[in-house]
Amino acid sequence: MPHPLIIVAAVLGGLLALVVIYDLFQRSHAILRNFPIIGHFRYMLETIGPELRQYIVTSNDEERPFSRDERTWIYTSSKKKNNYFGFGTDNELERQNNYLVFKQAAFPYREPEAGEPGAGPDYDIPCAKVLGAARGRKKAFRPSSIVNVSAMSYGSLSRNAIEAINRGAALCHCLHNTGEGGVAPYHKLGGDLIWQLGTGYYGARTDDGRLDMKKLIDECAATPAIKAIEVKLSQGAKPGLGGVLPGKKVTAEISRIRGIPVGKDCLSPNRHREFDSVDGMLDLVEKIAEETGLPVGIKSAVGEIAFWEELATLMAKGDRGVDYIAVDGGEGGTGAAPLVFSDHVALPFKIGMGRVYRVFAEEGVHESVVFAGAGKLGLPESAMFGFALGCDMIQVAREAMMAIGCIQAQRCHTGHCPAGVATQNRWLMRGLDPTLKSARLANYVKVLRKEILWLSRACGVVHPALFSADHIEILDGRFGATGFSEVFGYEPGWGLPSEKDRAEIERIMTSKTEEPAAAAAS
Repeated sequence: MPHPLIIVAAVLGGLLALVVIYDLFQRSHAILRNFPIIGHFRYMLETIGPELRQYIVTSNDEERPFSRDERTWIYTSSKKKNNYFGFGTDNELERQNNYLVFKQAAFPYREPEAGEPGAGPDYDIPCAKVLGAARGRKKAFRPSSIVNVSAMSYGSLSRNAIEAINRGAALCHCLHNTGEGGVAPYHKLGGDLIWQLGTGYYGARTDDGRLDMKKLIDECAATPAIKAIEVKLSQGAKPGLGGVLPGKKVTAEISRIRGIPVGKDCLSPNRHREFDSVDGMLDLVEKIAEETGLPVGIKSAVGEIAFWEELATLMAKGDRGVDYIAVDGGEGGTGAAPLVFSDHVALPFKIGMGRVYRVFAEEGVHESVVFAGAGKLGLPESAMFGFALGCDMIQVAREAMMAIGCIQAQRCHTGHCPAGVATQNRWLMRGLDPTLKSARLANYVKVLRKEILWLSRACGVVHPALFSADHIEILDGRFGATGFSEVFGYEPGWGLPSEKDRAEIERIMTSKTEEPAAAAAS
């Protein structure tokens, strides 16, 4: 008869083998698929994390760039679990600098009824402005969501991650920005797109790296999902610096999509070759809009203010202009960047957006531009601050990554993302199931829109675009508070759409859609 220890070892070995098999074939957890057995320790430690941090490490609000509370809210929202927190706030409100407080109305706006925009389960909230209408673009449209997915390219993210995001965008009716890596097959799975053109013009470039207008026109014609074009000047993580995709990540597929050599480092220039001035940029914007009929915007982090002053002055003449401006905060960043650029180049979103909006408001062209904000705005309170600053839409990137499985391992720059999000490693990306994760992305966006709507209505307005500087106070950490307008130098009415747009979005948000049976009968 075998020794009892041998029997025990055989039983344990068999159980571990079963766990390995289960982990490899289940699709709910990328970490377990990529790291059988070992991955369970991560979840066990995560379970007792609050206790460990409370007594040994950090509090729920100390982790960076996203705190444990913030990540927990994103994870639970994406999984449609209870995202409430109990026993009151653990923040010391009176002692914190720059702490936001929303001033609720004595008589909040009523909750949306069934059939009205903003009602569950999708909590659709359309943009208050029609993108491209001010410039008379042929394919102007009203974005159906105020929350959209920011630029993250295929190459930086895995194909499974891009597929999950695009399918999720289709489920929650939001826009998906391609990032500067071109339009990949994984961008064409149902979600509407903003095609970003960076300094490398990937997907629409000549052999010597210039913009190929014919390729641009052909791609737009072949891909009806492309609803707008975005010319990227810079991004929050590394403004003024070109991106790098290491040669080992440049597969045959990425080579074909981007129009670059296989296996060689893909180096994006730090500036555009098609223009070297604001005047030249506007010429290119108008040319692209004329050739494609699409709205055309720009994306930039905020550094010198002279650029924005010249842009607003030229747009005030009325003959040329961008359709939207995506302001990226210096605190943003989904991939790799030199530390000094991540930490010290470009203004944080709130300061940068406030300055840009003020410049356009002073020139009187703020109502003809759709403003989009990015830079850690994927949480309800941050999003509402963006709307008060004048944003018409917000864009989320790292929050979207977390919704599809990112665990903030901060290994994006190594190519060894354990969750299969920011990697081209076949073994690691197989752990990310696009079908399941697409639903989680959609859940996250819907819950974010729901809580944005809750905050808006608690403050007495029917739509977040009508949320203004008057609704916020900023605590100073010394038992006092300062008004939003005083801090940012906003005049009355700034941050709001035009009277015409306000009236229209109020009508949209209070108009019931017809019941299917009634619609059919009519």
